[in-house]
Amino acid sequence: MEPRSAQGQGDSQGDLARQGARSGLRRSLLRQALRYAKAIAQVAFRHPILGVVIIPVLADASLVLVRRVDDGRWSLPGGLVDWGEDITTTATRELQEETGLTLVQMGRLVGVYSDPDRDPRVHSVAIAIEAQVSGQFAVQDTLEISQVAAFAPDQVPLDQLSHDHSRPLQDYFQGATRIA
Repeated sequence: MEPRSAQGQGDSQGDLARQGARSGLRRSLLRQALRYAKAIAQVAFRHPILGVVIIPVLADASLVLVRRVDDGRWSLPGGLVDWGEDITTTATRELQEETGLTLVQMGRLVGVYSDPDRDPRVHSVAIAIEAQVSGQFAVQDTLEISQVAAFAPDQVPLDQLSHDHSRPLQDYFQGATRIA
């Protein structure tokens, strides 16, 4: 075995110092990335999500409901606001996916519903809006919706609706605008 020279030992010590510095930098970057991930997770999982509930009204004043696949109950069409969407875009998209209908004109704001138990899956805040709609029924999102149908206002099965959808419909029928 050859003895190490002073020059060689210095290089080894310099290499070790540089490796240690790189390792420290990696650990620091990893800790910072983990802090960011934790902050994002807290925002994503500790805050309610935003959704839209549409009260679709056909030209003959009948209301459109959809039957959900997950619980077999009737509900209002609607869904979550996607990143980069506004409320009108979400309502238009969800209405098309769940009913096949076209949003003709946005009506009035019926309410904002934020009860943590309003949706059994997750805490969500729903903005309920009336919308004049037209077209032919055609469910596109068959993983979520099994059927679409029109009901005369006095035939809507208020006591058999999914989630809290009877509440926005009652507010709609009463002409109320509610924040709850």
